[in-house]
Amino acid sequence: MSRPPSYLVLRDLGILALSLIIAILLAYSGTIPKILDSLGNVALLGGFLAGLCYTSIFTTAPAVVALGQIAQTNSLLETAFVGAIGAVLGDYFLFSFVRDSLSPHLTPFLHALHTNHLRRFFSRGPLRIVPPLAGAAIIASPLPDEFGLVFLGFSKTKTALFVPLSFLANFIGILAIGLIARSIL
Repeated sequence: MSRPPSYLVLRDLGILALSLIIAILLAYSGTIPKILDSLGNVALLGGFLAGLCYTSIFTTAPAVVALGQIAQTNSLLETAFVGAIGAVLGDYFLFSFVRDSLSPHLTPFLHALHTNHLRRFFSRGPLRIVPPLAGAAIIASPLPDEFGLVFLGFSKTKTALFVPLSFLANFIGILAIGLIARSIL
């Protein structure tokens, strides 16, 4: 039995709201530092897992909180490196999903983006780098990576370019989160 599209939107908004509530509770409860203390020397495993969660719209907010906490007590570069590896893995799963089997309620939106006129406009000269750069900028930001992956899919980015681009963008984004977290405390 298929559900109406309005149900899917409400369900997704509910999950997103729950994610934000969890992020706020994690930030103010001191739970993440307790978990990191219990992990001891393997705290960077938490950075990898937080990086993996950094990519999805439903887990971005708690992952940002976790990465900020991890960066405060560990090496900033190591946290960004390990978190970026986890994020690349998460991005690759999402990229494969977006590329291979799109959700039916996203298809009309993406079809509008794939018009021949728009594709021709962004496939000439220096403009052909705009969609991949926009995608990389979104991936580097704390915004959910799905939006950036749409741009990379639109530009038909090859996997051999996607992986290093995703790593670099996520590394920069997680590094920025760590720097902001360190400046707050």
